[in-house]
This record gives sequence, structure tokens and C-alpha cells, in this order.
Amino acid sequence: MGKKRVQQLSQVRQPRQQLRQIKPKSVPAPAAGGNQKKQRERYVKAGGLLQGYAPELVLRIGYAAGVLVVVCLVAMLLALLLLPYGWPVRAVAALPWVFPIGFVISFVLPGFRLARKDRHAESKLVQGQLLGTSPVSTSIGLGMLMVKTRGGTEQFLVEPEKLTRVPGNQVNVMLNVTPHLRHVRSVGVVGPRLMARPDQPVPPVLRRLRVLPILTPAALSVATIVGADAVAGSPIQPELLHAVLAAAVAAALGGAVYGVFWFYQRRVYKEVQSLMPGGI
Repeated sequence: MGKKRVQQLSQVRQPRQQLRQIKPKSVPAPAAGGNQKKQRERYVKAGGLLQGYAPELVLRIGYAAGVLVVVCLVAMLLALLLLPYGWPVRAVAALPWVFPIGFVISFVLPGFRLARKDRHAESKLVQGQLLGTSPVSTSIGLGMLMVKTRGGTEQFLVEPEKLTRVPGNQVNVMLNVTPHLRHVRSVGVVGPRLMARPDQPVPPVLRRLRVLPILTPAALSVATIVGADAVAGSPIQPELLHAVLAAAVAAALGGAVYGVFWFYQRRVYKEVQSLMPGGI
């Protein structure tokens, strides 16, 4: 009886252990569409394709684009007024000239506005630790520089000749950057330069990748304009069939060019992915 009493008391004194099943909190999946929309807005806000270039160069590009828009408007007026056919044929001949105007407005106008602001704005100083450099980027004639600042990791598009001053070791760098186009006017190194930056070979696929955003809309515009105007200038009867054929040829040529560049773009992207670590 004494032993049983001692066992009962020991069981009472032992703390009870309860195992609780911890359920992980459900984390909402990130909205891919929202993130892409924000990235697109930031990309356009920073100048789009003209981000990283000097404001003076962007202004010259904007003036040349304005001349191109005037030429397209004149061509539209000539097609509407001088073609010896009815208004349906004239409208089909003039309509494709809208495409280069639209491309110029969407690609050049955002950067042109920012360049006008940067022309009189004071550059801001960005200082941080150098994380890496690359002599090439997706922008023609610009390299890339990655810096770790207090606000996080930032990437800047820099002219390749300015990157030659940056060593290969992780040092602190100072950048003078325009506030709108994020053009790097100068690059300074703080601290000792222990290692020279090795020259990195530039894969040919990256050179092809950089010209695709410009070459694709240019080829698409030329194809639709040539197709529509060539048929619109031909003597075809009746007039309604003339207009329909001009529109069909323009659409067919534009679709063919778009398809060719779409497949070529996918092939280039696969080559770029194969160059990355772990790429297939």
C-alpha cells in the first residue's frame, strides 16, 4: 500500500505535457499581375527605354522623333488628298502611318519629358557598397552597376567607360545621378583599389536582345505601311474590293512580321536563360 501511495503522489506532482498542433498561418499568394503593373509603372516613370541615358542625348532623340512624327503626318495627308481613288482606299492607305507615331509617343515621349526636367535639376549623390558591375545591359551602349545602399540594393545603367574606373573588389562608391532619368554623370571610388576589374566577354546574344525592343516595332510599322500603300496605289476595281485587299495585305504582312519576331524573341530568351547559372 505504501508503494502505491508514493507512485500516485509522484504522478500528481509531474507536470502534464500537452502537445499542441501549430497551424501555419495562411500567407496570401502575391498578385503577379499587380507586381507587373507596378514594375511597368516604375519603368515608364523612370523613362522607359531611355532610362539611364544622358538628358542631352534624350533631348536630341526627342527632337529627331518629332521630325519623324511630322513626316508621318505629312504622308497621311498626302495619302488622304492625292490618291486617285475613293475615301475607303485613301483611309486604308493613311491608317498604317499611325503606328510609327504611336510607337514614338509611347517610347520617346516619357523619357523626353524627364530629360527636360533633368536638364535644370541638380544631381543627387548616391553612396553605397559596390556589389557588382557588368559592361553590358539590356540598354544599347550602357552597362550595369549594382550598389547596396541604406535603402536596399539598387541597379544603375552606366556608360561602359565609366565602369573602367571601378575595381573588382567590394569598395564604397559614390554616384552622381540625375533625379528623373537616373543617368549616372560620374562614378567615384572611396577607399583602396585592391583588385583591377577583369574584362568580361560580351555574349553575342545580349547584343541581339538589346535591339529587339526597337527593331520589332520598326519592322512592324514598315511592313504594314508598305503592304497598305502598295496595294492602295494599284488600279483595282471595284473600289470596295480595293480597300479590303489593301487592308488584308497590310494585316497579313504585319502579322507575319510579328510572328517571326515573336518566335525569334523566344529563341533569344532561351539562349539568355542558358547563360545564367542553373539555366537549361
